[in-house]
Amino acid sequence: MSAEGMPEGLVDDAPSTATGWTRYGRGAVLAAAVGYGLDGFDLLILSFALGGIISSLGLSDPQAGSLTTVTLLGAVLGGIVFGILSDRYGRVRMLTYSVIFFAVFTGLSALAQGYYDLAAYRFVAGIGIGGEFGIGMTLAAEATSARLRARATSWVGIGFQCGVLAAALVSAPIIAVFGWRGLFVVGVLPAVAAIIIRKQLPESPTFLQRQQDGPVGRQRLRLSYLVADRATVGYTVAMIILTSVQNFGYFGIISWLPTYLAKNVGLDLTSSALWTAVTVLGMMTGIITFGQLADRVGRRPTFRIFQLGAAASVLIYSQLHDPTAILIGGFVMGLFANGMLGGYGALMAELYPTRARATAQNVLFNVGRGIGGFAPFLIALVASANGFGFALALLSSIYVLAFLAMFLIPERKGTELT
Repeated sequence: MSAEGMPEGLVDDAPSTATGWTRYGRGAVLAAAVGYGLDGFDLLILSFALGGIISSLGLSDPQAGSLTTVTLLGAVLGGIVFGILSDRYGRVRMLTYSVIFFAVFTGLSALAQGYYDLAAYRFVAGIGIGGEFGIGMTLAAEATSARLRARATSWVGIGFQCGVLAAALVSAPIIAVFGWRGLFVVGVLPAVAAIIIRKQLPESPTFLQRQQDGPVGRQRLRLSYLVADRATVGYTVAMIILTSVQNFGYFGIISWLPTYLAKNVGLDLTSSALWTAVTVLGMMTGIITFGQLADRVGRRPTFRIFQLGAAASVLIYSQLHDPTAILIGGFVMGLFANGMLGGYGALMAELYPTRARATAQNVLFNVGRGIGGFAPFLIALVASANGFGFALALLSSIYVLAFLAMFLIPERKGTELT
């Protein structure tokens, strides 16, 4: 460590004085993106494994479906725990521990003999998963300059989608050879990535500087910073709405899209997978586009453009019937509906102080993820009575709610982190 409390050789890379990408900034964004990618990978392999789990363990469909809900509920708890620990002990250290935590319990899932022990493994794995978003977004935001902050957190968001695509590519071959248990064994490998990340990446200079400034961050419960005053209460309420809408829309779309394409459009399994992949590609394009716009024109106008775009594109998509139109519409819908993912990291980093930043990111996003986890169930409920087209059209209304919540959020583009 240097005399200023910065990692040796990285003092000149401090984000507050940088105008472009620094060596440390690139490394931090990559580490955060890999961590979040492992999050996406773990969540999706469970979906691919469900068929084998139902068959070998004799689970009912509701029991199998609840495994995802249990995982997301664990993520809510993990978001709180790992967020607080990250604000006390460091971003890189807790990012490493959270990856190891969920990797180990994902591996233990391969040993499950019934519903209850598997549900327990998934809940504890979810605790580790819950730490990924907030710690990674905080690390990326603190490691880059204000001019690049939204782009940095957007690249972290891209990591999640890469993890989802990786799981989609490797799951079927692994299950074919080793069965569903082999898929969870592969889930142990992220622990190796975590060890490499911890060895190669020093701690956030912004966090170290705050630690050097004194123990002020330990004088209050970190959760209290989410409701520190009337303005902050407004930010917190707005962020819970925004993250709930984000996750509700994502899980609602991605969970039922293949079924919608098969039942309403008449596509076969192969075509449904291709059409879904195009939607995911649109999501990735949207995340990158959002980061570029948010750093150039501001957070509030960019969020509003994407929220209105999501409302319109989801509604229009629900009315399409021609396969080609649906292919193009799916790309556009994915672009707007999930493009905002990377923006939350920059937005929350600028709304909450360093001493509670990771806590705020993890708590607020994972509360939203917990609420969003009910989307597949509620959409199925509406669809059973009115059809998937109606359920999807109704989903567009949630983005109007998010648009209104933005009135509680100030514009912080270009501000330095405190």
